[in-house]
Amino acid sequence: MRDRTPHIVLAVLPDAAQARLDGLRRAHYPPERNRVPAHCTLFHAIPGMIAEELAAVLATIAAATPPPRARIDRIIDLDGGTALGVTSPDLIDLRGDLADRFHGLLSGADAVPPRLHVTIQNKVERRTAHQLQSALRSTWQPLDITIPALAVHRVVDGAWFPVGTWRLRQARR
Repeated sequence: MRDRTPHIVLAVLPDAAQARLDGLRRAHYPPERNRVPAHCTLFHAIPGMIAEELAAVLATIAAATPPPRARIDRIIDLDGGTALGVTSPDLIDLRGDLADRFHGLLSGADAVPPRLHVTIQNKVERRTAHQLQSALRSTWQPLDITIPALAVHRVVDGAWFPVGTWRLRQARR
């Protein structure tokens, strides 16, 4: 039987950035809803029936792609939450290549151009979200990072189960 669970594809954050963003998420995300670490989603729901093909494509891309540079550079209002925007033309291009490869299998947010971000607060009162956004706007300094890898997790009832991680390896020229 084919796997029908959705698979989420993430841009792996470098350790220092991951720790910093996880800290913000722990401080501001409702604890009863905070079941996964801070993350930058490239695809929300790749169909599980193509999991083997997805793994093969990611292995090929990872071997031929240098780690994309990115900048976590702005505060995003999610109405009942807050995210930090991620700017990375290289990561957008990489995601575009994957989207072209899996065209016709993508739906919802995966079928439209992405708005890359890391959610640090969600499902809170709008006033609470605005208070955090105001505080962050006065203190946030853009964070320049390099994305070391891509990761895939199966999503079952909101819980994530690791499928694999592919390190981006080609040297920059």
